[in-house]
Amino acid sequence: MPRPLDGIRVIGLEQYMAGPYCTMLLADAGAEVIKIERPGRGDPRRAMPPFVEKDGVKKAAGYMGYNRNKKSLALDLQSEAGRQVFRDLAAKSDVVVENLRPGAMEKIGLDYGALKEGNPRLIWALISGFGRLEGYRGAYSDRPAFDIVAEAMSGIMHLVGFSDKPPSWTIYGMADIYTGMCTAYGVMQALFMREKTGEGQLVDSAMFDAMLSLNEAMVTVHSVADQNPSRGRSRNVWPRGAFECADGYIALNVPDEIIWKRLAETVGHPELADDPKSDSAAARADHADELRPLIEGWLKQRTRAEAVDALNAAGVPTGPVNTAEDVFADPHVQERGLLMPIDDPEVGEFRFARTPVFLSEAPELPANAAPALGADTHDVLGEVLGYDEVRIKALESNGTIQGN
Repeated sequence: MPRPLDGIRVIGLEQYMAGPYCTMLLADAGAEVIKIERPGRGDPRRAMPPFVEKDGVKKAAGYMGYNRNKKSLALDLQSEAGRQVFRDLAAKSDVVVENLRPGAMEKIGLDYGALKEGNPRLIWALISGFGRLEGYRGAYSDRPAFDIVAEAMSGIMHLVGFSDKPPSWTIYGMADIYTGMCTAYGVMQALFMREKTGEGQLVDSAMFDAMLSLNEAMVTVHSVADQNPSRGRSRNVWPRGAFECADGYIALNVPDEIIWKRLAETVGHPELADDPKSDSAAARADHADELRPLIEGWLKQRTRAEAVDALNAAGVPTGPVNTAEDVFADPHVQERGLLMPIDDPEVGEFRFARTPVFLSEAPELPANAAPALGADTHDVLGEVLGYDEVRIKALESNGTIQGN
């Protein structure tokens, strides 16, 4: 049974997280992903901690996590010989995903504009901080960016944390991961359009755009209600957040009066359903300091598991605030197979987060370990491009490529 993207060849001009996560999603879907890496060094994430080490082999967790099911081609794009290899490969590929510094590929003449004539069906997904598509360029389009910059400028950091504390970031790499997902979605759209038109196109994906779209609630309430949301307390929904139990915290969200009545009855305060201080979301938000002790008074007499069971049984959706150890021990996580076991032949088996979509009519995801630097260089040049052994050896001897 085929995977959805079997037969699609993707070139990854990628480093760090956004590009590699995008192509990992495409590889999980069955695409042949050829990751271009600099000889001798490779993707910078290969050298970033934390590491696992076994029998003298040292590998970076971040690289292992975002590069499964790919091939590694170690290629020097600063040489003309290396650029010709790339041109030959682009002519035989369906998609290029690029998240290098803005302008890097234009500088060496290997951008989409230069290569689309040789392959009109080529789809080029360009990931940047602020967007690069002509006609949609903004004041920041030439700036480089990291995830935390996109979080800050999109307003997300302004909303994370508490009112008496500085703005806070969310989780490491969220902007990269979400942008990678959005880019994979854009690539899928372009592939579907190509089925209709026969033509490829440029997919313009920006971290800032992705984070602003993720922060749509802020945009909506400011646009419609002229509110300026800030961190620490919601003006429109309460309870919402973490609430303390005897052994940790659970998460509560009460969006309407029906669920509020269920919660009030469960925690032993049915009178709160009709109290003017708590009979609407806005009233509850205004009196949160008075209401929280009543809820937590009941919760602190129970463990997280006891509270979660009782509240869910009453129709109040909730769950525990889990640690990493909790997630790995969670029976639902195990039964659903959300942590993929991947066996690296050099350092052993580890578990990584599964692509979060299941298809009823496709086989389970492949689970090939992230490749060693240049592991597939010879195979790609020989099998995909048809180079003979003499030509491959010459490219290797002058440093244009690196094999493993």
